[in-house]
Amino acid sequence: MTTTNAFLDVRSVAKAFGGNRVLEDVNVRIAPGEIVGLLGPNGSGKSTLLNVITGFTSADSGTVHCEGQRIDCLPAHRIVQTGMARTFQLPSMPTKMSVMEVAMAAATAHHGVWGTLLGTTGARATEKAARDKAEHLLKELLLTPVRDLPASAISGGQKKLLGIVCALMAEPRMLLLDEPTAGVHPNLRRDIVAALQRLNAQGMTLVIVEHDMHFIRDLCTRCVVLDRGQIVASCRPDELASNERVLQAYLGTAGAKPLEATTS
Repeated sequence: MTTTNAFLDVRSVAKAFGGNRVLEDVNVRIAPGEIVGLLGPNGSGKSTLLNVITGFTSADSGTVHCEGQRIDCLPAHRIVQTGMARTFQLPSMPTKMSVMEVAMAAATAHHGVWGTLLGTTGARATEKAARDKAEHLLKELLLTPVRDLPASAISGGQKKLLGIVCALMAEPRMLLLDEPTAGVHPNLRRDIVAALQRLNAQGMTLVIVEHDMHFIRDLCTRCVVLDRGQIVASCRPDELASNERVLQAYLGTAGAKPLEATTS
């Protein structure tokens, strides 16, 4: 894969917290329309890499480009405006807002939270469009039956889905998800797979941090594997079980050697 057709291009990124080097010379390129699983054992640097890409953590060195634009120097809210949004592993929901109100509050690009929710001057023209979009996304992700419930009262799986709705309210072209099926009932996992497949069919590029290998095999077209902060494999999901570097990473046998060049 060449840089010119990459939606996301991570170049030589490194990050340390004190003496703990979490990322070391990480290079990842993701083409438009890909569904890429970001895998690795606990502590391998997956969430840190996601945080660097989306502006929640600054890299010590290296760069991140989105469609050719350098974004690692931008704050998180500006990165969203470039067409990239994310979800979080443990979404925290407000206790005094309904599911619908939380979705509406995510549509803040032009008029802010209260302008969107209350329809203040300057926001009234777009309030209906934002509400219609929220209604559509809640239906698409099977949350219409709980739209009027407190967001904090719905199930953990439904909170994951609401997190996806909130990210999609920004109309991104790339969605990054941090463990979207952790703690989710198997039936709801199938719904999440189907919803993400529909989004991808509409042109969405997806990057997914996940431990559930069934989920990865059902959804992803490519897997990038991190071990001790380095990329050790980039392969199809059906190649993971036979990839020596992946087995070394997960089984801890002598430590995996870093991948010299990340390819699709």
